[in-house]
Amino acid sequence: MEIISTTQAPAAIGPYSQAVRSGQFLFASGQIPIDPATGKIDATDFTGQAQQVFANIKGLLGATGLTTSHVIKCTVFLKDMADFPTLNPLYAAAFGEHTPARSTVQVAKLPLDAMVEIEVIAEYPPA
Repeated sequence: MEIISTTQAPAAIGPYSQAVRSGQFLFASGQIPIDPATGKIDATDFTGQAQQVFANIKGLLGATGLTTSHVIKCTVFLKDMADFPTLNPLYAAAFGEHTPARSTVQVAKLPLDAMVEIEVIAEYPPA
């Protein structure tokens, strides 16, 4: 097992790792819309927050030599399921033609009162 830590995604805000590599899989902790440069949530609207989450995911994946095309499963946590129609085109833009498995759930509250959190599982290509 390898603990992943990078400045290309927000630092963990609790006692957990940004991601863990186990064998050929990368298990990324949920990303909320914290700007890694400021350590704060700057966007106040859902679109801005979702775009920052996808940027954080791409930064974390990039730091490990992966891209969104390596993602095999996403779990999306929404503060309000009414944002689901707004999420879909942003999600499609982030992943392009690649369509990993996905679950989307509404939750009562997210860390730092974020509107969206996304965790991913990715697979490293065979050596």
